Parts: sequence; structure tokens; C-alpha cells
Amino acid sequence: MSNNNSEYLAKRQLKSGTAGWLLLAGLGVSYVISGDFAGWNFGIAEAGWGGFAIAAVLMAIMYLTLVLSLAEMSAAIPAAGGGYSFARQAMGPAGGYLTGLAVLIEYALAPAAIVIFIGSAVEALTGFNGPWVYALFYLAFVGIHLAGVGEALKVMMVISGLAVLAIIATAIALVANFDPSNLFDVAVTDAAGASEFLPLGWYGVWAALPFAMWLFLAVEGVPLAAEEAKNPAKDIPKGIIGAMIFLLFTALLVVVLVPGAAGANAMGASAVPLVDALNATGNSSLATAVNILGLAGLVASFFSIIYGYSRLVFALSRAGYLPQSLSITTERKVPARALIVPAIFGFIASLSGEGDLMLAMAVVGATVSYALMALSHIMLRIKQPELVRPYKTPGGVVTSGIALVLSLVALTGVYAFDPRAFLYTVILFAFGAAYYFGYSSKRLVAKTADEEFAMLADAESDLAMAVNEG
Repeated sequence: MSNNNSEYLAKRQLKSGTAGWLLLAGLGVSYVISGDFAGWNFGIAEAGWGGFAIAAVLMAIMYLTLVLSLAEMSAAIPAAGGGYSFARQAMGPAGGYLTGLAVLIEYALAPAAIVIFIGSAVEALTGFNGPWVYALFYLAFVGIHLAGVGEALKVMMVISGLAVLAIIATAIALVANFDPSNLFDVAVTDAAGASEFLPLGWYGVWAALPFAMWLFLAVEGVPLAAEEAKNPAKDIPKGIIGAMIFLLFTALLVVVLVPGAAGANAMGASAVPLVDALNATGNSSLATAVNILGLAGLVASFFSIIYGYSRLVFALSRAGYLPQSLSITTERKVPARALIVPAIFGFIASLSGEGDLMLAMAVVGATVSYALMALSHIMLRIKQPELVRPYKTPGGVVTSGIALVLSLVALTGVYAFDPRAFLYTVILFAFGAAYYFGYSSKRLVAKTADEEFAMLADAESDLAMAVNEG
């Protein structure tokens, strides 16, 4: 390996060994937890409770099968790029880049949406909102990440723990008020297939899919921490599967108990369903506490998705897909530019004030990436059966095949709900693809994950030799 390559990679190193499986599971929960507090319930307005329950079960199956597929690939290919690295191994540089671009659209727009919701929560508590609030949160949390990964992940665990506490306390308080008839108080329409269980018919189930995804959206980001894990082959599968099982539990609590205690019709229109359900059942003091802790949930997701996009931008940049200057790391081995530049774009997007549109666009990026990741699992099983797989997906390609089909169905669900979000995301995709095919495809540093691993290993051994000689 040339000295140039060693020098190039020496400036682009992450701090390995900072995260065990429990911190990684915490990261997975943290990515998602804000979705339990608000957003999912708008699916009830689209489909009634029964229709939303069907959508939620379908999306739970999609995420579970996807997570089991990712667990195998992340143990076999433990690179900071997560899904993009797996797709690059399976489909080559173009397939890898397009997968990375889809994840990047999701991870750059989701914080913009969440910071808008944070603004609303801050306004409810203090009366302040708007661009100054958005800027303050971006500055504060990018700042904590710049301090170093170990510190950031520990702060995130504490914030997520508070949010989880709020969900469990809400569930305990609402159990006494649960009445199954409350789930079916949405008026039956004359839509095709409408009934008391499906008041808005089958079309409603389709349009509710993007909202059901909010219960799990971004859990697939756990493998982005692969290069910072203590033992990636064991820790990443345990972390991502552990997070998914926990999120299935919290999703079940909120989807059943919140509308079951306060009425599906009222919850379908609520901006803060957990708080409104507690107020409606006479738990007003707990409602105030949950309102504050709901902000902790939003902050946890905002904070962790910033971590996720920085690792993805770092990996795409280090391989030459994005401008190479974005992957330079600080003395603390933090990819500072990969943290700051997408934050500026996210802040600009947040100025639109359209949180729902941002999240719908993030969901389009997510579902495209899920389809490509599931396809990567199938292709790697066929093309590289000899690849060392410390963890194997139960059910093999049948499992990833289910994830592939359901992710394509979920993608069409965004179109059913908001064609605008679909169109805008396609335009973003076209710009990103044009950049790759017109410019960066000719400037790649490494074409496969294997090449990059070999370069990294050489750079590390060169560094160790330099230290010993010094």
C-alpha cells in the first residue's frame, strides 16, 4: 500500500471499541423512540384503529425481517457505512451509492422533521418556537457529538431511558381505563371494504403504512456504528435484534392502550396522543411529566440520527462517493465535517416548518433503502455463499424476501398518503444520482468493502510501525 493511502486513511479513523452490544441496543431504541410519542397515531385517522393495527403488524414484520437480514450482513461486513456497505459488496459501486443515497435522504431529513416537532414541544412548555429553537438544538447536539463518541452514546442512553420510563408509566396509568369499544369509535365510511373494524376500508390500510413505520423508523441504523463496536461480529447482531424486540414491546403498549383508553377517534387527530390520553383519563399531573419526557424522546431520536448520518457521510466520503474532505476526523477521531455539513442542510430544510412533509420524504428514502438492503442480502447469499457469516439470518433468503416485498408495498403507501413527498424525494434522488454518475464515480478510493478493509488494515499497521519506530 502506498504512503499516500496510509496518510489518507490516517486522517479518517473512527475510535474503535467504544460501544458494546447494550450501548448499540440503546442506540437502536434511541433512533426510534420519538415515534412512540407522536406521529404513528395519524395512521388511525387514515384507517381507523383496525386498519392501522393491520398496517402496524405488516410494518413490524417488515422491520423484523429486515433487522434479521441486517444482523447477518453487519456481522459479515462490519463497516461504518451500514446498509450502503452491504449493497456495495452485493451490487457494486453504483448499487452501493444509490443505497447510501436513500439512507442519507432518510437520515438528513428525519432530524429536520424532528427538530420542528421539538420546536412545537418547546413552545408548549415555554412559549418559544421557530428558527432560533431549531438552531439552538442543532448547535447543542452537534456540539456534544464533536466531544467524542463514547461521551455522546452515554448521554443518549440517559435521554432514551427517560423517554422509555415515560412510555411505561403512561401504559401503567392507562390500563385501568382500557375499554375495547374505544378502539372502534371511528365512524364507518362508504369506502371499499369498510366495516366497523376497517372504517375507512382497505385504501386506509395502504395510506396508514407510512405512519406505522414511525414506530420503528431508523432502527436499521445500528450497523452504522460497526467500526466503533467492541466486537462487531457479535455486538451488532445482538444490539440491533435486542433494540427491535424492545421496540415491538413499546409499540404494542402505545398502539393498544392509548386509543383503548381515550378513544381512537380523538387519538387519530392528537398532536401529543400520550399526553392527551392521560389528560382525558384524569391523570393530569402524569400528563405534564410525560409532556416533558416526550421532549426527551424527540431529543433522543434527533441526537442519535445525527450520529447515524455523520457515520454514513463519513463512510461515503472516505470511499470517494461524496467529497473526500467530509471524512477527515479530529484528534478525538470524530468526523467533524460529516457532523456539521448535513446539520446545515437539515437546519435549512427545517425552516420550511413542514415536519410531516419532511418525515414522509424520509420514509420514501427509507423504504427504497430497505428494498435495496433486503435485495443485497439475497444477492450475497447467492453470489458469495463462502462469505464468513458469524450470525446467520433465520429463514435465509425467505426472510429477506419478505422484507423486500413489504418495503416495496410501504413505498407505494407514501404515494397513497402524500404524492408531493414522493415526487420531491424522486427529484432529490435524481440530483444525487447525477452527482455520482457525472462526477464521483470516476474518483472512488475503494470500489468494494473488501478493498477498503484491506486499505484500513494496512493504514493501521503502518501507523503502529510508525509509533513503534518513534
